[in-house]
Amino acid sequence: MTNEVKPATPEKVGRKPTLKTISQLSGLAVPTVSRALSDAPDIGQKTKERVRRIAKEVGYVPNRAGVRLRTGRTNVISLVLSTEHDLMNHTARLISSIAGGLKETQFHLNVTPHYPGDDLLRPFRYIVETGSADAVIFNQIEQDDPRVAYLRDMGFPFATHGRSKWADQHPYFDFDNDVFGRIAVEHLARRGRKRLLLVAPPTTQSYGSAMIEGAQSAARDCGLNLTVARRIDSDSSSADVRTFIAQAVTQDPLIDGVISGSTTATMAAVAGMEAEGFDVATDIDVFSKEAMPFLQLFRKGIIVIPEDVKHAGEFLARAAIQAVREPNAPPMQGLEVPTHPKD
Repeated sequence: MTNEVKPATPEKVGRKPTLKTISQLSGLAVPTVSRALSDAPDIGQKTKERVRRIAKEVGYVPNRAGVRLRTGRTNVISLVLSTEHDLMNHTARLISSIAGGLKETQFHLNVTPHYPGDDLLRPFRYIVETGSADAVIFNQIEQDDPRVAYLRDMGFPFATHGRSKWADQHPYFDFDNDVFGRIAVEHLARRGRKRLLLVAPPTTQSYGSAMIEGAQSAARDCGLNLTVARRIDSDSSSADVRTFIAQAVTQDPLIDGVISGSTTATMAAVAGMEAEGFDVATDIDVFSKEAMPFLQLFRKGIIVIPEDVKHAGEFLARAAIQAVREPNAPPMQGLEVPTHPKD
């Protein structure tokens, strides 16, 4: 039997291609085709690529009900996201990168919404109780996160974008926001700034507390005055951030540095200070982070640290898959540590 792969035709494929269709076109046994599509470790990479290429050419789509009956799995990873989270933030990039990380696997991505005001555990209970996914990925992590506690108790595979107090026991990827806060203050101190205002993420989330702690520690070391905004945070609406910053720089014109935890909050902060006649980099330095190169196109003088959300998403996809396939293996954990921006 030849192993030569010939182009698929409608006559060969029929109306609904099956594993047998791919077997006939590839010259491989049906069990081998099935294992190649399941990314089995005993199948060579070239064989997997060849089988996937044929499956794509003929339009093969696995029957999920059949897969679930045979394996107990759905081949679905669910990404649970809040509907109030601003897509100008890193969320859009996170969705894209997780999907990219699953592209060459048998797993598919479903995005499950969580609506403001709903029970935080509701989408997770639904996924676990219905078995509608093999694992979940989620963000906006709290120290005592009830979602993490629930999934651990249920023994259900998951990975988090951020760290809970149980981080040593579960898969995660995180950006070191403590270091970001320190770097922001130190960098502004080197530029001669003395009076700083921090618009941090919500303090209910781990990365918000970490950013504040890092910035406050560096401010003490550098002898600077640092105020943390309390009426707003970096997830507040653009209108609220703009109004708050305009009032802050009017009431305290000695503010000469603003640190922001998100792209949208940074843009709103700049709009607020400019409305009161203050210029970026001349009167007030603005320091932020971003997932995509955008802020310096908006205002060249904004000081930016990049956050590699593409790598984070791809890592989380692999971590979730490992949690499904190797539940007893050490959890995959990653941390991006930012460095000082170039002057």
